[in-house]
Amino acid sequence: MIYGAILAGGVGTRMHVSTMPKQFLPLGNKPIIIHTLEKMLACNQFRAVYLGIHPDWMSYMYDLLEKYRLDIDRVRLAPGGETRNDTIFKVIEEINRDYGANDDDIIVTHDAVRPFVTLRIIEENIAMAQKYGACDTVICATDTIVRSENGEEISDIPDRRFMYQGQTPQSFQVKMLKELYEQLTESEKDILTDACKICVMKNVPVKLVMGENLNMKITTVNDYQIAKVIVGGMGID
Repeated sequence: MIYGAILAGGVGTRMHVSTMPKQFLPLGNKPIIIHTLEKMLACNQFRAVYLGIHPDWMSYMYDLLEKYRLDIDRVRLAPGGETRNDTIFKVIEEINRDYGANDDDIIVTHDAVRPFVTLRIIEENIAMAQKYGACDTVICATDTIVRSENGEEISDIPDRRFMYQGQTPQSFQVKMLKELYEQLTESEKDILTDACKICVMKNVPVKLVMGENLNMKITTVNDYQIAKVIVGGMGID
């Protein structure tokens, strides 16, 4: 079975434009997270799409689902964890409770604040995860990447031909992801930045799915302003 997981467990308000988490900010006539959920629900391969929500915002999310009359039969809520990976594994726990665990289950994890993901990207993630076990969505780096270890001087300038910018979805065979995570030491878990690194740290290949520049993550005020222009230009409500 194939499941979607929208990661919305954070409550960060770095944009300082609202007291609510950025995934609930309006974009056109809908909150960002509703745009993202609609994109995931457009993929009919998902048995269900889970929303990993911070416990303090669960009731608010239920209200949004009712307000926007989404396909509630395919949407499930799960309490988010303290970290991104905690939220993923809490969603997996909910999947196991709701549907049971199968060796060939696939989970497609996606940022709540990437509302412009396309059906093509989602479907290619599913196909890659089914065939290879793990994949990450990326775009080619267009700018020169400069590495600095102290934040004051250049340590290295890698060859841009081999550099990519990570996006989401990141997709996995659930059983494999759980087994790899359980093999990590606590110190290894502490340095995880995303789920793909679980595979990389255990030398398991992660295949690449080409993303799109439009599949941006809304993190800053500038990102938010750009997203509003995109929505206006597309005529999206």
